[in-house]
Amino acid sequence: MSARPEIGARGRRFTLEVPQETPDGFGGVIRSYQPGPRLWGAIALLSTMERIRADRAEAAATHRVTFAFRDDLTPDRRLTLGTRRFRIRSASDPDGRRRSTVCLVEEIAG
Repeated sequence: MSARPEIGARGRRFTLEVPQETPDGFGGVIRSYQPGPRLWGAIALLSTMERIRADRAEAAATHRVTFAFRDDLTPDRRLTLGTRRFRIRSASDPDGRRRSTVCLVEEIAG
């Protein structure tokens, strides 16, 4: 039996959600997200900050999520981990060797 070492290091199972846009009949679009591929990754909390949105304080948690290299992790997509959702803010190949992709994400409340 062959073990995949990246799964041990990246032991959380994420779902990559892909945006789907549907015309709203008024010249705009309605964006929804459809489940895409399942990915093994590692998540680490970087910081939490408070910001004001709609005249109320809201906590914004910022995390780093690391996956095996992928080129489809872009800011128009998002990630889910169980009931938690994350907006991808940036994705990069930190050493340029196409071994891993590091995403900076923001947890979406609610």
